[in-house]
Amino acid sequence: MPRSPSTGVSVIIAAHRAHDTIVRAVQSLLDQDWTAWEAVIVSDDGTDYRPTLQAAGIDDPRLVFTGTGRVGAGAPAARNAGLDAAQLALVAPLDADDRFRPGRLSALAPLALAHGATFDNVAVVRDEDDSPLLCLYGEGQAPARLDGGGFLATSVPMFPVVRRDLVPHWDEDVNFCDDVVFNVRVLDAAGPVPLVATPFYEYRQRAGSITFSADSGERAEHCYRHVLNRLAGDGLGIRNRGLRQRFTQAIAAKRARNAAYEAAFRAGRCANFQEFLALGEG
Repeated sequence: MPRSPSTGVSVIIAAHRAHDTIVRAVQSLLDQDWTAWEAVIVSDDGTDYRPTLQAAGIDDPRLVFTGTGRVGAGAPAARNAGLDAAQLALVAPLDADDRFRPGRLSALAPLALAHGATFDNVAVVRDEDDSPLLCLYGEGQAPARLDGGGFLATSVPMFPVVRRDLVPHWDEDVNFCDDVVFNVRVLDAAGPVPLVATPFYEYRQRAGSITFSADSGERAEHCYRHVLNRLAGDGLGIRNRGLRQRFTQAIAAKRARNAAYEAAFRAGRCANFQEFLALGEG
């Protein structure tokens, strides 16, 4: 399928110290059978990712390189820079240390074009040994459609494919749970959307990542307090009052879960939040 502005997917990859994983992320796009995509690789560390990819034999005209012009501006700022450079009809974030499994774009892109957005199941994998930790939805558990309330009940990051006209910018003052805010705003705009039960997105749990760090619980708590303040103020731009209320309630539940994670981490029962979820205590 040739790249077309009306059917293509702009995959936005925020890259900060990602030279050891960027090849895997981009290769997962090259392995897609839906070829109407561009990868917008946003450097947030002042380095050029072209030589790293070229050294791995990857030199594709669908690769677009840009940057934040800063070092460590954060994932929201990098994704916004990528959004500004994106040219195609759909937008899909991809973390630089994650990957799309084969068939993801061909499964999700037509649904996003028809319904405004779509989500899929997520497989969480330990990066160091490729061992599976969990899937967001178990066999037969995924609903056919996802709404704001259903999304807020989840505890694993989700990465939609969204029609460009429904894509909000990422809030740059929300620098830990920015994906949660983004997804709620997408669902506020699109309403209930299809959910593909197959785990086509592979979320890699990696030592050194922000969710793996010793202070991730503290970072999460700071983010949750800030989001609550925004919800009480400008509502984070969420138009549906009921959804804003559910978001406030969900943040309270997430804070309680985060406190339980902190206790488990200090007790040595888990090394990160996804391992905590795998314990079944959250």
